[in-house]
Amino acid sequence: MNKKNIFVFSIALLIVLLDQAAKFLIKHNFQLNQSTPIIKNILHLTYLTNTGSAFGLFKGLNLIFILFSIAVAIAVLHHLRKIKPAERLLQFSVGLLLGGTIGNLIDRIAYGSVIDFIDFRIWPVFNIADSAITISIILLIILLWKK
Repeated sequence: MNKKNIFVFSIALLIVLLDQAAKFLIKHNFQLNQSTPIIKNILHLTYLTNTGSAFGLFKGLNLIFILFSIAVAIAVLHHLRKIKPAERLLQFSVGLLLGGTIGNLIDRIAYGSVIDFIDFRIWPVFNIADSAITISIILLIILLWKK
């Protein structure tokens, strides 16, 4: 395995491990819908589940999102060989996308929904995998726009 692949898979693995560890702690220490303030009225930990996509859209389509997640992971792996060794930010972005996709895919398969817990009160509740995916998409748009 080359350095590029090791870097991408290391980022992905880090995201999956952080995401799943946080979700494990939330699932085993909170009741569903329980919320605890970290910074009152700004940041709370709130245990919710989501069978839909981002922002709770398209609820109940878990199987479709499982298939979509698998397709995204396959597409990332397929296009990984096209990324040049010097394109570290692109590699980082792809690692975030792969890790976030796998993190939420694990939830969908294991629990039938995604576990969300980061609650800024002015935004829908989300998780570490969602954050990784969002950051990766923003980076990919910027990087691909420059090409």
